[in-house]
Amino acid sequence: MTEARRLAAFWLAVVVTGTGTGLATAALMGLLYLVQHTLWPGAGMDLLDAAERATWQRHLVVLLGGGLVTGLGQLLLGRLPSGNSTDVVAAISLHGGRLPVPRAVGGAVLSIVVVGMGAALGREGAPKQAGAAIANVASDRTRLSDDERRLLVACGAGAGFAAAYGVPLGGALFALEVLRGRLALGFVLPALVTSLTATGVSWAFLPNAPTYAIPAYEGSFSAATWALVAGPIAGLVAVLFIRAVAWTTHLRPQGWMRIAAPVLALGPLGAASIVFPQLLGNGRDVAGLALAGEVSPLLLLVLLFLRPAASLMCLGSGVPGGLFTPSLALGALLGGVLGYPWSLLWPGVPPGLFAVLGAAAVLAATTQGPLSTVVLVIELTGQARSFILPLLIVVAIATLVARAIETRSIYDARLSDAEVEERRQQRALNPDKPDND
Repeated sequence: MTEARRLAAFWLAVVVTGTGTGLATAALMGLLYLVQHTLWPGAGMDLLDAAERATWQRHLVVLLGGGLVTGLGQLLLGRLPSGNSTDVVAAISLHGGRLPVPRAVGGAVLSIVVVGMGAALGREGAPKQAGAAIANVASDRTRLSDDERRLLVACGAGAGFAAAYGVPLGGALFALEVLRGRLALGFVLPALVTSLTATGVSWAFLPNAPTYAIPAYEGSFSAATWALVAGPIAGLVAVLFIRAVAWTTHLRPQGWMRIAAPVLALGPLGAASIVFPQLLGNGRDVAGLALAGEVSPLLLLVLLFLRPAASLMCLGSGVPGGLFTPSLALGALLGGVLGYPWSLLWPGVPPGLFAVLGAAAVLAATTQGPLSTVVLVIELTGQARSFILPLLIVVAIATLVARAIETRSIYDARLSDAEVEERRQQRALNPDKPDND
C-alpha cells in the first residue's frame, strides 16, 4: 500500500469511527433515558427527583432487578467469543488495540441498562466501549497497523466519552493523555477530528448544553490559598480510591457467584437509597447540587463516605460501568466538606466553588490526566476562566501528590492480575517506551 493510500485509509477510519461513535452514543443515551423513565417514573436525565418520590418498594424491586439483569447478562456475555479483554486500557496497552467486538458492544448495552436502573457507576463506560469497538472494526476494514489501531481505539473511546457529555476538546485530550498515555503532536489531530465528529453527530439527538449549571464563581486569594491546602488532601483521597478500585476489581466473582453477587450488592444499595436516594446512578445529580452549593454540610459529609462505598460495592460485584462521574462526585463532596470549615475561618468563597475545585482535583489525580481534567471542567460547566488560578493550583498539586504515591490511574487499577503482570513485563522489555505506547 502506497503512503497516500495508507493515509487515506487511516483518515477514512477516523471519520467512520467518529460518525459511528456519535450514533452509537446517541442510541445508548436514548436507552439510558428509556430505562430511567420506565422504571423510575418522572425521571428526566437524572434519577434523584424521581427516586426521592418513589416508594420504598420500588427502590428494592428495581435494584434487585438490576442485580438479576447484571448476573444474567454476564452469563450470556460469557458465552460469546472472548479473545482478549474488553477493557479499553488493556486492549490499547497489551493487545495492539484489539478487543472482542460482540462482547464489548454487549457489555456496553448491559452497562447502560444497569446504570439506568440505579447502579452507582458511570454512564460513560458504555459509549467509551462502543467507540473503541467501532474503531476496532474500522481498523480491520482499512487494514491499519497496530500503532494506528491503538491510536484509533483510544480516539474512539475518547469520542464516546466526548459525545456522552458534549465535551469534544476534553474528550480528545482524555483519549490521548489518559487512554493513549501520550500527548504527541501527531496524535492530536486524529483525536480532535474523531471527538468533534462524534460530538457533532450526537448533538443531532442529544442536548447541546453544559452538563453542570453552576453560578458564575469568581476566584480569590482565599480560594487560591485553600487550593494549596486542599490539593494534597485530594491527592491522598484519590490514591485511596484508586487502590480501593484495584482491590474490589480483584474481588470480582467467578462461576455461579457472577449471578448472585450483583443481586447481593444492589439489594443493599436499594435499601440504603430509600434514605439516601443520592446513592443511585452515576452521581451526576448530587455532584450538580454540590457544584451549585445546594447540599448541606452534614449531607456532604455522610455522602462523602457512602457514595464511593456504593460505587465500589457495585464494581466489586461485577456490575459494569464507568468511574469518571463517581470520581468527580467524590471530589465535589470532598471539596464541599473541606470548604465548610475554611468558610468559617475565612468567609467569602461560595460553597459551590470548593466543590468545583475538589471535583477537579480528585478527577485529575484519579485519571492521572491534569490537562484533560482542566479542559473537561471548563466544558462541563461552561466556565472556569474566572477561577482558573485556584483550579490549576489544586489540580497540579493533587496530581503530583497522587503520582508520587501511586502510578496507576483508576483505569489501570481495573486491570486483572494477569494483565498487570503482562504490562510489567512489556515495560521491562521496553523501558524507554511511554505507557500505552
